[in-house]
Amino acid sequence: MTDEIRTREDLVAVVNEIGFLPFFTCRIEGFSLEDNISYDAWYQGRWSGKIHWDAWDWKGQVLQNRELVYGKFFEKKAGFISLQLWPDFCNYRREGYDFDARFDDGLASYKDKGVVDYITGVGATLTKDIKDNLNYNKGGNKGFETVISRLQMETYVVPINYEYSKRKNGDEYGWGNCRYDIAEKYWGDKLCRSAYKRSPQESLNRILRHVLKTLPGLDEDELRALLKG
Repeated sequence: MTDEIRTREDLVAVVNEIGFLPFFTCRIEGFSLEDNISYDAWYQGRWSGKIHWDAWDWKGQVLQNRELVYGKFFEKKAGFISLQLWPDFCNYRREGYDFDARFDDGLASYKDKGVVDYITGVGATLTKDIKDNLNYNKGGNKGFETVISRLQMETYVVPINYEYSKRKNGDEYGWGNCRYDIAEKYWGDKLCRSAYKRSPQESLNRILRHVLKTLPGLDEDELRALLKG
């Protein structure tokens, strides 16, 4: 890979070529945005004294532009997936199940169903609102991050934007409040389900072939482990 990812456009081009890319350093050395981004785009100081992180801003931008899918997809850590490979990711990770069927077969928890049902009912919603309405705040239910990470790993729920608090002068601050939606609601049934005609194993093989064709030097066993999650 290259260390010349300098802009959001560079990122989109690289992910579309490779198929997917973890955000942070992962089990495969050199295979992440962190490993291949220019220094200035990773951390860049401003005259105000605050740290501005261009790469962090790209997440919301690629989602709002519908250029790439982003979420916790790789061993419960964040990364980007091309729209070309997203259908096969859905098919592989869901193992032939829509969420309701997974729950009916006892493969999803009541907490998972609570989050899915809430987002389905109200539409795209912020992390804070989900926690408030499902009692995941202090003294209430525990394990929200585990639930929301699992639902992303299974491709049922996805981030669609990051919204920031603002100071009185209008400056944004903080890490951003994630807005989540059901994958089909944001990306469409056709994109999320168009690989359902294939077996999950066939979808995995298609993902592997695509990535290894572009980066033949990657360790296939490590790549399989990363994809399995």
